[in-house]
Amino acid sequence: MERPVAAHPTPGPPTTETSPPAGSSRAKRGVPEGLWLKCDGCLATIYRKEAEDLLNVCPQCGYHWYVSAAQRISQLLDDGTFEEWDATLRPTDPLGFRDKKPYAERLVAEQKRTGLSDAALTGSGMIRARRVAVGVTDSSFIMGSMGSVVGERLTRLTERATAEKLPLIIISASGGGARMHEGILSLMQMAKVSAALARHSAAGGLFISVLTNPTMGGVAASFASLGDLCFAEPRALIGFAGPRTIKATIRVELPKGFQTSEFLLQHGFIDRIVARKDLKSEIARAIDYCGG
Repeated sequence: MERPVAAHPTPGPPTTETSPPAGSSRAKRGVPEGLWLKCDGCLATIYRKEAEDLLNVCPQCGYHWYVSAAQRISQLLDDGTFEEWDATLRPTDPLGFRDKKPYAERLVAEQKRTGLSDAALTGSGMIRARRVAVGVTDSSFIMGSMGSVVGERLTRLTERATAEKLPLIIISASGGGARMHEGILSLMQMAKVSAALARHSAAGGLFISVLTNPTMGGVAASFASLGDLCFAEPRALIGFAGPRTIKATIRVELPKGFQTSEFLLQHGFIDRIVARKDLKSEIARAIDYCGG
């Protein structure tokens, strides 16, 4: 029979665990799965709860892990203030596209796996008591690629922000660019969202674009680069084609740190690198400063 353990044991010198007596049924204790994770930045083994308390950032090197669109909303907006817009929009398969599996089946599988209807979540909420229109793309849904629904949601978000005179915040996490499964209908979204942003700007609206890892392809080439202010998370991959593709095409050694947010800040492509824990305060400060 096991000895009772005190609820709050007094720390003492380490002891050596011995094998249980013969005939004992006590099972050997193991480490629960998911308790630790390996940092992709410094390769250190990190206690998961500690990283989660830091908004999924490594406590050793500051590496920013992936977070879902819902988590982004929770981290950025005041509690209980998010109101989702255009949730009823659903993607279809206008081209009858098929690769390893039909696109219609892929959509259903992605929706079940991620809990999202598509790769963008849009709506309104409060950031330190300042009402904003906010959109987030999620790289877990077909790499956050821009299909018709993503473009339509972001366009309607921008138009409503213009009509209601709200500051517009879009957080990009899209590694897929335009969604090939929808062909030209996907490519159209780049121009459509950009045109809506031009009207938002002409009306005096403020647009803050937040670039996270990754922000690539048609997303980086359109709305993600059009912010009045462009913030980026540390060490985010940002660009059009990937560095391996560029290197293989032009056959030139690329500069160190090419397409990272630090490299882009140095060359004037973005305005500021903002750690995840500071993003809410920085956006609130920018809205006040710009009169959004």
